[in-house]
Amino acid sequence: MRIMAIIFLFLQVGAAYAVEYGYTVRSTELKDAPFSDAKTLATLPEKTKVEIISRQGAWLQVKEQQQGWVRLLSLRTGEGRATGGDSGLKSLLNLGRSGNTGVTVATGVRGLSEADLKNARPNPQELEKLRQLTVHPAEAQKFAANAKLTAQKINYLPEPSQTEKTGSPNPASFGGER
Repeated sequence: MRIMAIIFLFLQVGAAYAVEYGYTVRSTELKDAPFSDAKTLATLPEKTKVEIISRQGAWLQVKEQQQGWVRLLSLRTGEGRATGGDSGLKSLLNLGRSGNTGVTVATGVRGLSEADLKNARPNPQELEKLRQLTVHPAEAQKFAANAKLTAQKINYLPEPSQTEKTGSPNPASFGGER
C-alpha cells in the first residue's frame, strides 16, 4: 500500500511541474489583460508555439516572446498534431482528460447553486426589458443574410407543468431524483 501511495505522489509532483504548450490555430491578438478591449501587445501568427501559464474564464495567459492573454479558442494545446490513443504511463497522467488534445473544456452556469435554481422566481420587469430587445423577423432575416448565416429550426421549450407554474419545482428538472 505504501508503494502505491509513493508512486501516486511521485506522479502528482511530476505532473505539477509539467509545462503545457499550445499552438495558435489562427492569427490572434496577444492582449495585456483577459478582455476583448484590452491593449493589444502583438499579433501572433497561426501555428505560433506558446507556453500556457494560466487560465481565466475564456482566456489563457501565455508566453511567447512576451507574456499576455489570448482567447481560449485561438489555441490548440499539446504538440500541435493529432495523436493516437494513449497507453501506459501517459494514459495514467491523462486521467480526467479527453479528446485528442488531452484537455477537457467545460462551460456552464457559474455562481448558481441548486438551491438558487429551486428558489428562483419570475421577475416581470426583467422580462419586459427582454421583450424590448426583440426585432422584427424581416430585420433578423436581413442581418442573417448579410452575415451569410443559414436558418436552423429550433423547437420551443415545452410549457411548464402546473406544479412548476405555482412555484413548487419538480426536483427532477434540476437533476434530482423523482
